Amino acid sequence: MIRRRVRRSVFGGKDVRVRSVRELSVTGKRVLVRVDFNVPLAGGTVADDTRIRAALPTISYLCERGAVVILASHLGRPKGRRVEELRLDPVAATLERLLGRPVRKVNDCVGAHVEAQVAALGPGEILLLENVRFYPEEEANDPSFARALARLADLFVNDAFGVAHRANASTVGVAAFLPAAAGFLLERELAVLEGLLGAPARPFVVVAGGAKVADKIGVLSSLMARADALLIGGKMAAAFWSDSAAPAAERQAAQEILARAAACGVRLLTPVDAAGVLNSGEGRRFWTAGSDALPAGGEVLDIGPETAARFSREIGAAATVFWNGPVGKFEEPPFDAGTKTVARAVAAAPASVVGGGDTAAAARAAGVAAALSHISTGGGATLKFLAGEVLPAVAALASSAGAR
Repeated sequence: MIRRRVRRSVFGGKDVRVRSVRELSVTGKRVLVRVDFNVPLAGGTVADDTRIRAALPTISYLCERGAVVILASHLGRPKGRRVEELRLDPVAATLERLLGRPVRKVNDCVGAHVEAQVAALGPGEILLLENVRFYPEEEANDPSFARALARLADLFVNDAFGVAHRANASTVGVAAFLPAAAGFLLERELAVLEGLLGAPARPFVVVAGGAKVADKIGVLSSLMARADALLIGGKMAAAFWSDSAAPAAERQAAQEILARAAACGVRLLTPVDAAGVLNSGEGRRFWTAGSDALPAGGEVLDIGPETAARFSREIGAAATVFWNGPVGKFEEPPFDAGTKTVARAVAAAPASVVGGGDTAAAARAAGVAAALSHISTGGGATLKFLAGEVLPAVAALASSAGAR
């Protein structure tokens, strides 16, 4: 299912060629690399370095081949303003430690001062630019800002799959001015997800959790046409119950999913029991009940043990599993039980793909992350790709300067 090298990306009903970083002659060249270092910070340090580690293979490859490496990333949502707490200095320190080589950091991302810093670099050296979202032109995909970024380099490599669905200057605009290619992380993401849309080993089971059915109609509709079973958990499962108190839009979305599942012939499993809390004058009471006998006013926070067992059996028979969305409030014991059961079953599958930050966090909390075949670094990008939507950053690579 997982190819080492992506040469074509299938999306929007078309085959589009995406060049690999391996196809670029990088020795002695200045290479601008868009990475996704949008990591959580705590006390001025990086709290989770997963996304930084994911970019190491591409960065190391370029350094080892004598390229001058210029890294661009965003962090948080500064909304076009300079926010001191969102500077990338903690990221530079973590990256330097992980790479075992110096990483210079500059306090801007465009302009004469930055160009002078780049000019001073030698082969194999690294410069991390400041948060590109300090400029409103970044999210506006402003051509002048993209050109200013492009002036820093001879080549462009995009390795930021997590923002591939964003048409920003540093993900899309700059590719119009430089020969561009995909880094190893972006390649792998596309290859794995293409495998799910192509010919996944069967049985193919999709596990979907989270809060809103309406947010996932596109991806669920796309995957249902390929899957053998669809398992629904999380808060959104309530929309599928006959006496649901979910909002009308959610109930309507659930009915649409049920109709499409019937048309596709996919088995659709929803919770037969649930667990949660009931807040009353007597305090907070934990309960477990069948989905047709939920306590009035009770808050559903997890799938019940019978549902967890059913889901586990279904996943256990699968050859390929895609999981997006925890099936309960896994951050709060005892309502992590259902999600941990699902996580262990997914990790035991021959091919297991997990998408979304919360889902990845749930897998780590269950202690099974290392056993998964692939944890996607994308949330929105993963769902949009699997729904068959065009990812602007991937399309930009295909049409970049010198791509044809």
